[in-house]
Amino acid sequence: MRMKPITPHLWFDKEAKEAAEFYCSIFPNSRITNVTTLRDTPSGDCDVVSFELAGQPFMAISAGPLFKFNESISFMVYCDTQEEIDRYWEKLSAVRAAEQCGWVKDKYGLSWQIVPTALDEMMRAGSSEQIARATQAFLKMKKFDLVALRQAYDG
Repeated sequence: MRMKPITPHLWFDKEAKEAAEFYCSIFPNSRITNVTTLRDTPSGDCDVVSFELAGQPFMAISAGPLFKFNESISFMVYCDTQEEIDRYWEKLSAVRAAEQCGWVKDKYGLSWQIVPTALDEMMRAGSSEQIARATQAFLKMKKFDLVALRQAYDG
């Protein structure tokens, strides 16, 4: 038996379709696959939106203001270049006060981590000294700077 992919499900007040369209406009290989409107629910009419971001299935619902996003859940976006980091940062960061160590919060309150792939490699392959230098460098950053991270890592 083949297991189906795990699908994150996002709860929005009224913006599920709008948010899905926004996210699909940012990530390549993304699309809305279905929108269903549920009528006469306890929250009123609710849109349920199925979509894919970079091929990963997601669902979203517009079901009222009962639940809000918080930083305990975030989505990691791995980037190979500084240009990618800059692009995703510009598109997703809407709450400047929330920016720290590669984390941003979008206009819907959802948290994202814009992470250089190279940092992941540094953390796995580096010596304890290299990891410590890279860590001290990124703890001071809002948006990751690949050149500065590499310089810190290399000593």
